[in-house]
Amino acid sequence: MQYRVNGVELHVKQNGQGDLSLVFLHYYGGSLRTWGKITDVLKEEYHCIAYDQRGWGDSEKSAASYTIKDLADDAQALIRELGLKRYVIIGHSMGGKAAQLLASRQPDGLEALILVAPSPPTPQDMPQEMRKAMVHFYDNREGAEIALSNIALLPLEENVREMVLEDMQKSAPMARAAWPEIAMLEDISAEVMHIEVPTLVLAGESDPVDRLETLNSELLPRIPQAELRVISRTGHLSPLEAPDQISAEISNFLAKLEMSGLNPSKE
Repeated sequence: MQYRVNGVELHVKQNGQGDLSLVFLHYYGGSLRTWGKITDVLKEEYHCIAYDQRGWGDSEKSAASYTIKDLADDAQALIRELGLKRYVIIGHSMGGKAAQLLASRQPDGLEALILVAPSPPTPQDMPQEMRKAMVHFYDNREGAEIALSNIALLPLEENVREMVLEDMQKSAPMARAAWPEIAMLEDISAEVMHIEVPTLVLAGESDPVDRLETLNSELLPRIPQAELRVISRTGHLSPLEAPDQISAEISNFLAKLEMSGLNPSKE
């Protein structure tokens, strides 16, 4: 289903049930399909909402701006449009950085934050030639295959691998360029210190993109209630490389919070 927010049509998929909604934000190169195996499990207990961010998947690709603020604004507007009363934001990589910014605004109804292989809130240092190369990784299948080989540690099922390659190329050129040239360099480190909800960080043990040591130094110290869990022998695409472990970690975290009273900081 399509929802128009902030002047952009977003492709949204909802399934599941329950009073608590889970809102999923995908990585740079992904789509709502990235979360398919996760939502197939979690929909038994929760209302799951995944969507293609602006410029990706089947969402509109005519937007002129793709900053982290734009992505956070879209998520916030979609949550408002859907009338969610109680929800958890779950973001992966680029989506994780947008999720951090949104959570820092302390929006009504937010109960918890889950960050999966998240990009840190600080600017990511990278050689300029590599940054320029990233802009064109997803221009064609050959580039997408190279990118995939550099970020996933575990082999993907053939149908999943084809889905990833298709998603990487199914994107707006401006969206592909905006992450390495703009959003990756944005500094939201001051904002994330205002996150008040319980936060789970799921890091791939062998993630070559958002490395464990980077998260320990740049992310964890800045979020007051952050809890780190390491997914062993996993790369950057943990929702696809280790979906059972990611689903279990999310389920356990939410169950623990439910038992103790979800989001005690807002009581």
